[in-house]
Amino acid sequence: MTFSQAQWEEPLLVEIDSPAVFGFDRKVPHAEPLDKGRLNRKKICIPSVSERDLMRHYVNLSQMNFSVDNGPHLLGSCTMKYNPKLSETLASSSKVTRLHPLQPEETVQGSLRVMYELERLLAKISGMDEVSLQPAGGAQGEFAGMLITRAYFSSRGEKRRRVLVPDSAHGTNPASAAMAGFEVVELPSRDGMIDVDLLRSAVTDDVAALMLTNPNTLGLFEERVEEVASILHGRGALLYYDGANMNAIVGKTTPGLMGFDIVHFNLHKTFATPHGGGGPGAGPIGVKSFLARFLPVPRIVKDGDTYRFDYDRPESIGKLHSFYGNFGILLRAYIYILLNGGDGLRRNSEQAVLNANYLMRKISNAYEIPYKTLKKHEFVASASSLKSEKGITALDIAKRMMDYGVHPPTIYFPLIVPESLMIEPTENLSMQSLDMVASVFNRIAAEDEKILKESPHSTLRRRINEVKAARDMVFNWRELSDNGGVPR
Repeated sequence: MTFSQAQWEEPLLVEIDSPAVFGFDRKVPHAEPLDKGRLNRKKICIPSVSERDLMRHYVNLSQMNFSVDNGPHLLGSCTMKYNPKLSETLASSSKVTRLHPLQPEETVQGSLRVMYELERLLAKISGMDEVSLQPAGGAQGEFAGMLITRAYFSSRGEKRRRVLVPDSAHGTNPASAAMAGFEVVELPSRDGMIDVDLLRSAVTDDVAALMLTNPNTLGLFEERVEEVASILHGRGALLYYDGANMNAIVGKTTPGLMGFDIVHFNLHKTFATPHGGGGPGAGPIGVKSFLARFLPVPRIVKDGDTYRFDYDRPESIGKLHSFYGNFGILLRAYIYILLNGGDGLRRNSEQAVLNANYLMRKISNAYEIPYKTLKKHEFVASASSLKSEKGITALDIAKRMMDYGVHPPTIYFPLIVPESLMIEPTENLSMQSLDMVASVFNRIAAEDEKILKESPHSTLRRRINEVKAARDMVFNWRELSDNGGVPR
C-alpha cells in the first residue's frame, strides 16, 4: 500500500471573498434586534462565499490531511479511535447545536439528564462515587484532580507539598501537579513498573499523592497496584489515576477496585469522541465520596423528575471555565457508551489488548521489544539495533511510514526506552489492517538507509527544522484591516 498526499493550492477564504457571488443562498431567520448597548458597531470582516466554494474549500483541505478515516492511526497513548458516524450525526442535530448555555434550566431538561446520566455511567465504569463533567480536556482534568488534592489537605490543616510521579508518566502529570503548587518528585521505575521498595521509602508525611497510569505507558499492568495503594493510604496520601490508558481495562476492572481515590477520563481516548485539533475536548474528573465536596461547580442534581445546577458547594475548587463543559463531546461519549453497553465496552478492551499483542509479535523479529511480557492495549518497540547497525532512527521510521499510508506511532516517548516507537492499534483495526501495518514495519526495517533518510517522499512537505518551527511559528491566519477585509 502506498500513499500520495493530495496537493491543492488552496487559498484562504478571505482570498476567495466575492460579494457578488451567485450560489446556493440560505435565508437567515428573522431575529429580534439586540439591545442597543450590546451592538458591535465595528465592521466584521466575514468573507462572502457561496456554499459550493465553501464545500470545495473544506473538502480540499480535508484531502490534504491524514485521519483515522484514511488509514491506520498508531499514535501510542493517544488511543486514536474511529469516531462512529451515528454519534456525529446525533451531536450535529439542531436540537443540540441550537442550545444555549444561558437558557433557563427548565428548557434544557433533556440535556441536563444526558449529563447527569453520563456522570452516573462514568462513576460505575471507574468505580468512583461522584463525577464532574466540567474539565475541558484530559490535562485540565488532571489539574482539577490536583486542585482537589490540595483542597482536601488544606481542609485537614495539612501542609503536604510533594507529588510523586513515575519516570514513565505522561508529561502533563508533572505539569498539572506543579501548576497546582506541588513539588514534583520523579520515581525511577524497575523493569518498566513502579519500584515498590523505592516508593515505600519515598512516601513521607509531606507527600500528597502519587499520580499513576495503569496500565502504564509501556503497556504494562502494575500488578502490585493494591500494595501501592496501601503504601500511600497508610501515610495518609492519595492515589491519582491518569485515565489515558483506560481503554485496556473497561469492563474488566476499575480504578476504584485498585484503590485509586481520584480519576480523570479522556473521553476522546476511551469513548470515541473526536481527538486533537486543540479542542473542544472533555476530561471528566471522578472521586471517592470523601472528596466529592471539592468537585468543580456547578454540580448537576436531580430533584424528583427535575434536573438543576447546584452552585451551593462552599468547599468546591470552583469553576474551571465558563458554563458546564463541552456538551457536544459529552453527548458523543454518552451515545457511544449506550451503543456498546457493558458487554460491548468489555469486548472493545479485549480486542484492543489482543490487537496490540498480535502486532507486537508480528514485528518482534525486526524491532526490539523491551520488557518482553504480555502487554495491554499498547506496546513500545525500540529501533536501537537499527540505529547501531544502519544509522536508522525512530524518526526515520516514522517519516517513512507516511509513504505507506500509515500514521506513524508516537516516537521518543516514554523517555526511558531509547529510540522508542509507542504503538497503539486500538480495537478498530481488522486483522487485515494489522497484517498490513506489520508488513510496513518489517519492510521499512529492511530498506536502504538512503531511502529512509530522505523520506517521506509522497507528502507536501518532506522534513522541516522542527526546533525552528516550534520556536518561530508562522500561522496561516492573517489579521484583516478595517477597510474592506484586505489582508495586511
